[in-house]
Amino acid sequence: MFNHVTTVEIPNLKTVNINKQRFYVTPEGNKYPSITTVLSGRSKQGLMEWRKRVGEDVANHIARTAANRGTKVHHMCEDYLNNEFDDDKHKKDFLAYCLFGQLKTQALNNINNIHFQEAGLWSDKYKVAGRVDCVAEYNGKLSVIDFKTSSKPRKEEYNENYYIQTSAYAEMHEEQTGTPIDQIVILVVTSDGEVQEFVKQKHDYLPKLTEAIEAFNNER
Repeated sequence: MFNHVTTVEIPNLKTVNINKQRFYVTPEGNKYPSITTVLSGRSKQGLMEWRKRVGEDVANHIARTAANRGTKVHHMCEDYLNNEFDDDKHKKDFLAYCLFGQLKTQALNNINNIHFQEAGLWSDKYKVAGRVDCVAEYNGKLSVIDFKTSSKPRKEEYNENYYIQTSAYAEMHEEQTGTPIDQIVILVVTSDGEVQEFVKQKHDYLPKLTEAIEAFNNER
């Protein structure tokens, strides 16, 4: 059983689409872009080249399949960490269930003292918002934890957006709760069941976060 820690109640955030981009509405009525929207511009060129190379139909199929698989694995992780996992329900999605099983065995049991799951956070300092997968202790250290699925093992150089994203969540968390978080953790499970663990320090990615926000604002 996982222990859950109630620290600060954070209100739910509404989302709105502005020019086909996701924004969150804070309790004060401010509309802040999602951190994933902000970071999407950093990988846009590579994504466009990939789509051109494989063709739009193939690209759309791959993207839908990956998103569907990722959503299912996310839901399984959330239920498991909430002590609400229904084995009969989830094993109907066999591939996602198998991938979750690898993630559970190799990484999820390193998590405890869970503060938040799927919580909307925002930063008045950076003027961004987002929904964090998990805030909890990982191997005994309070961390922002993000769950990812991938068709193949992730190379370190391709993960920078993930590190910036989770660093942003750490900053948002400190603003909303007063509790600082230095460690960020990315847990990846690949289509063949390999689990990768990437553990970083938030402060190494805050300059890149500021750069990304400035670039996004300059393009609007």
